[in-house]
Parts: sequence; C-alpha cells; structure tokens
Amino acid sequence: MKRGEYEILFHWNHLDWIFPNEALRVAFEEGRYWKGAMAAGFKLDKDGNYYLSVPRWAPGIPATVNKIEIVDGKAMLTAYPSWEMNEIGNPAALQSVLGWDIDENNIAWFLDQGHIEGQPCVDGAQKLVAWDITQNTLVGSYKLPDEIASYKASFLNDLMIDNRNGFIYIADSGIFTEPLEGGIIVFNMKTHEFRRVLHQHVSVQDVPGYWFEIAGKKVWSDTPMRTGADGIALAADRKTLYWCPLTARNLYGIDTSYLQDFSLPHQEIEKAVQDFGDKGTNTDGMCADNHGLIYYTMLEGQGIGIYDPASAKYEPLLSDERMIWVDGMTFDNRGYLIFNNNRLHELFRDELDWDNPYNLIIWKAYVGAGIQSYLQSKA
Repeated sequence: MKRGEYEILFHWNHLDWIFPNEALRVAFEEGRYWKGAMAAGFKLDKDGNYYLSVPRWAPGIPATVNKIEIVDGKAMLTAYPSWEMNEIGNPAALQSVLGWDIDENNIAWFLDQGHIEGQPCVDGAQKLVAWDITQNTLVGSYKLPDEIASYKASFLNDLMIDNRNGFIYIADSGIFTEPLEGGIIVFNMKTHEFRRVLHQHVSVQDVPGYWFEIAGKKVWSDTPMRTGADGIALAADRKTLYWCPLTARNLYGIDTSYLQDFSLPHQEIEKAVQDFGDKGTNTDGMCADNHGLIYYTMLEGQGIGIYDPASAKYEPLLSDERMIWVDGMTFDNRGYLIFNNNRLHELFRDELDWDNPYNLIIWKAYVGAGIQSYLQSKA
C-alpha cells in the first residue's frame, strides 16, 4: 500500500450497544437515543483491542467509554471498563468522555468533561481518570476544580501525555459562555497539581465572524459555530506542544518548558506562544508521529493534512467527499493512521439519513513503515 492510501475499517448507520439487560435495550430503542450517539475518540490498546468514546451531549447515551466487539459481523459497543464505571449521575464514574488516549504503558487516560447534555458540571464529575488496561484496575482519579476549568464554561476537549517528563496537556474549548473561555491546562503527574494557562489568549479563542463550511454546507446553518482550543498534539521529542482553535485556521505552539514550570508568570507564557500560520482549513483532531510530523484533520478540506516543523510547510495527505467532519486520530503503530468522520454538525441537527450505512466511518490510512505514535518515540 502506498502512503496516503486508505480504506474503511468500520462503518455504521448509527451506533448500537450490547446491553446488560433487555430493559436498557428497549429504552434505548424506544427513545431512539442512537440519534445522539456520536463516534468520537477511537483507540487501540497494545493487544489490538478497539475502543470508542461517545460523549453524553444528548439524552440516553448508554456508556461514554466503550470497547468494540464484533457480533455477527457487526461492530457493537459495550461499556468499558464496566457499566458501573459509566453510571450516569455518579461523579466518581465516567460521565462524558470526548478526548482520551492510551499511553505507551497501556494506561488509559480518560478526560471526563463532566457535563451531561450541556448542563454545568457537578463537583467531582470533571476529572482525569487513569485506568490500567492490562491489570484492569483504577490507577487514579484527579478532579479538575472549578477554578481550573469552569463548571459552567469548560469543554475539556483532548489531551496529550508526556510520561517522560511527567506532564499531561489538556485543551479546553470553553464553549458555554460569551466570550468563550478557551485555555490550556497542565497536569503535573508527580504532584497531581493542575495549572490553567493562556486563559482566553488569542491562540485558544475563536476568530470573530469565522463561519466555515463542509461540503458546501455552513456549520451551523443559522449561526456560526464557535469553539476555542480543540486540536492538540505533542511533538515526538516532547519539546513543543501544538494546538488550534476549531473555529480558526491557524496553528499555535509553545516550548513545553514554559508549561512545566508552575511558578512562571502567565505573561511570560503568553509571550512565548508561536503562531505557525494558516493551515488552509480549520481543524478538529490532531496528533503527532514518532518522527516529528504533526497530523491535523481538515474539516473544510475533508481529509487529513500534515505539518512538517522542519520545513514549516502544510501538505494535504488525503481527502474524500465522504469524510464529513473528520475527527479524532490515532496510530496503530504498524504504519497506519486511524481516524473517523462522524458528521457532527448533521448528527446533532438530526439531518442524517439513518438508513445510510456510512453515516459514521472509521478510516485506516497507510502513512509509512515505522510510523508510530509520538508516545513510542525515543527521541
């Protein structure tokens, strides 16, 4: 297979679950709750098992973190790590997960947005949860307090993990207030402290008046979507953190040494932000490989692009008219990039043809022998 060639790994007209009892299945079907179930963070563990997060932005989502099981040839979801760990209304359980990842030690780091159907978080619901997949045990749960990520405004979008230096970086889109409250959150894995930086800095906010289109269709149709810091990626050498707002086109970054020193004044951090210019498209998900390249989803371009920091150039990798709202990306560490398109803007306006078996698609694209996640890099 040549670099940039791609194929469909999974596809659905809508997501469906393997329920622990008949009553839950009937309630799900009668409520037609699958209409609000969006495929989000697709991941693989070290044994090749597949997982998918489904944020609880709409009523009736059975489980927000799921393992994929094949039943009679169909990809079905089942709650992970358990149904109890996905209990809605229990702040100690996973409430609504969008972005998450599995690190090089096979530890899943779940970024719990806490918000249920867009309502303000209750105390304790907004958190970072570490789960050991190999041992099937909880490693730790770390509450994100209101002063770090507002229980009203926060929209914890995605994270990057640096076990080498002991930090996790989180993008907060801050979508629920006017103006937006975008920001970057840093978690010290040794002290378990959080720090919020770049709060409402230009690099984490939406561009005023920016109204983007996908396949000739405005998002949204009646008013522009507005979303702050969204895509986030950590370079293979762990020295640069990259991010971008969703309703903007520019890519930004900073030397991670500025983020790791919690005593550094906010003004110095703000001055250290670099603007890497216009990507030619707006972006949702981002990731980095083990050779230093940064991959970004192209919402307007309906595909995947690559930024090479060495040459400071943006280059489209692939595009397809079926790639409507391209989202989260991951590597299988066997030379393939895996990503999804979930038609977010159409799904939440109930504009889909629910008989279409390709509403939600997981794609697999060849990016080259030896290409792995930044997590696998020894640089």
